[in-house]
Amino acid sequence: MDRYEQIAGELRERIERGELRPGDRVPSTREITRRWNVAMATATKVLAELRGRGLVRAVPGVGTVVAGSPGPSPSPAPAERPPGRQLPRRPAPEGVLTAERIVAAAVAVADGEGLEALSMRRVAAELDVATMSLYRHVPDKDGLVHLMMDRVFAGVSFSAADAALGWRARLELAAHLLWRTFRAHPWLASALSVTRPQPVANALPFGEWVLSALVAEGLDVPSVFTAYLTLFNYVRGTALNLEMEAAAEAATGQDAEAWMDQQEGMFMELVAAYPTFVRLTREGYDFDLDQLFEFGLQRLLDGLAVLIGQVAPDGRAADGRTPDGRTPDGQDSRSPRS
Repeated sequence: MDRYEQIAGELRERIERGELRPGDRVPSTREITRRWNVAMATATKVLAELRGRGLVRAVPGVGTVVAGSPGPSPSPAPAERPPGRQLPRRPAPEGVLTAERIVAAAVAVADGEGLEALSMRRVAAELDVATMSLYRHVPDKDGLVHLMMDRVFAGVSFSAADAALGWRARLELAAHLLWRTFRAHPWLASALSVTRPQPVANALPFGEWVLSALVAEGLDVPSVFTAYLTLFNYVRGTALNLEMEAAAEAATGQDAEAWMDQQEGMFMELVAAYPTFVRLTREGYDFDLDQLFEFGLQRLLDGLAVLIGQVAPDGRAADGRTPDGRTPDGQDSRSPRS
C-alpha cells in the first residue's frame, strides 16, 4: 500500500467513527506534510483519494471539509408546491466564476499533483462548481493548460537595471529565472514544446531578453536562434526530472536519497565488474539536481563565450569573414575557389 493510501485510510477511519463530522475541516496539504512527514505531492494525493471516494469536498475560502450537511438536525420537509411550478433555486456559485479563478485553481492542482492529475472535472471540484460551467470561460483542457503557462510566465520578468548586464550575466540570470519557474511549477517543463512552440504571449519578453543579448554580440541570425534554443532546452530538459521525481516520491513515499539507499546493494552487485563505477560509488557522490543544473549551465555559457569570442564587434569573425561568410576581399568563403 502506498503511503498516501495509508494516510487517507487513517482519515477515512476518523470520518467513519464520527471524529470528523460533516462540515468539519480535514487537515490541509501543509498540515499533512508536517504531521505525517511526507512530501507535498503525497499530501495532495491523500486529499484526492478522499475526494474521489466522496468523503470530502472543497469549499472556496474555507478549505477541504467532510462531505455532507453540517449538524445532526434533519432537514425540514419540503413545502408542497403547485403542479408545474418549481421552487426558487439558490443562485449558483458559477455567477462569480472567472477564467482567472479557473486558471489559478488549475495551476494549484498541477503544482501539487502533476499535469496527469489535471482534468476539467478536478478543477471544477476544487472550485465547487459544475464541470460544464468551466467551458463558459475556457475552451477545453488544452486551452486551459495554455492559459496556465501564460499565467506562470507572467511572473517571469527582468528589471531595467538588469539591461546593463553583459551578455553572459544576462543569459545566466535568464536561465536561473527559468529554472526557478520550473522548480515552482514542475509540470511546466513537460507542457512546453521546443519542436512545436506554443504561442504563449507572456513568454515573449523572456525570449526577447535572451535573443537581444546574443544579437548585441554580433552573432548571425541562425547562431542567435540556435544558441537561444540550446539554452532554453537545456534548462527545460533538466527540469523534466522535477515532475518525474515528484511523481516517484508520491508513489513510493521515499525521496531520491532514501530510494538510492535502498537500491545500493543491488547497484553495487550490478557494477561489480566495472572498477571505475565501483571506486566512484564507494567514494560517494552527493547527487543534487540544482548543482547539476548549475554545472551544465556554466559549461554551456563557456561554449557560447568561445563562439562569441570568434565574432568581432562589427560582426566579422576572427579571420575577418562577415556573417554571410565573405572574406575581407569580398569573396564568398563558402564557395570553392578556382
